[in-house]
Amino acid sequence: MALQAQPLEWGHGPKTFEVFLEPTCPFSVKAFKKLDALLELVGEENVTIKIRLQSQPWHLFSGVVVRCILAASTLPDGTAAAKRVMKAVAEHREEFEFVDHCAGPNMQATPEQIIARLEDYSGVPLSAAFAEPDLQTAIKWHAKYARQNGIHVTPTFMVNGLVQPDLGSGDSIRAWADKIEA
Repeated sequence: MALQAQPLEWGHGPKTFEVFLEPTCPFSVKAFKKLDALLELVGEENVTIKIRLQSQPWHLFSGVVVRCILAASTLPDGTAAAKRVMKAVAEHREEFEFVDHCAGPNMQATPEQIIARLEDYSGVPLSAAFAEPDLQTAIKWHAKYARQNGIHVTPTFMVNGLVQPDLGSGDSIRAWADKIEA
């Protein structure tokens, strides 16, 4: 039986706010931490927030972390489990990253140790789902979707299918809401 990755979406409104994130990127973490407040401000009946994962090779454990998030999404409480994993990464970002993208304590870390850290911090059992070959389909979908939309940096924001180059992680939640509500 093939794994089914659950969509990384919150809210159920007619407007769509897509956020392309690299989970270990400090700017993506800043954006991720604002999403719950944005959903509360705009209202889950007015917007659907969709997270798209954009693995970036200079964040050296990016592939492992992205796979862990998508593995979590295949579990019985998929979307909530994936969000717990993303929050664990955001709260402990330095433990999943390298100093200057090439040095530091993680030089000795293995993918297995990274998975164990995420399981410990999030409380989500990831190992079995991470090891499923079928998970590759979901990972490839996220990468292809980002490429098809011309996404090269994170975070990048789209409102109703249109890239918003003037939005960034440093913008206020109100600025994001104004784009959604326009």
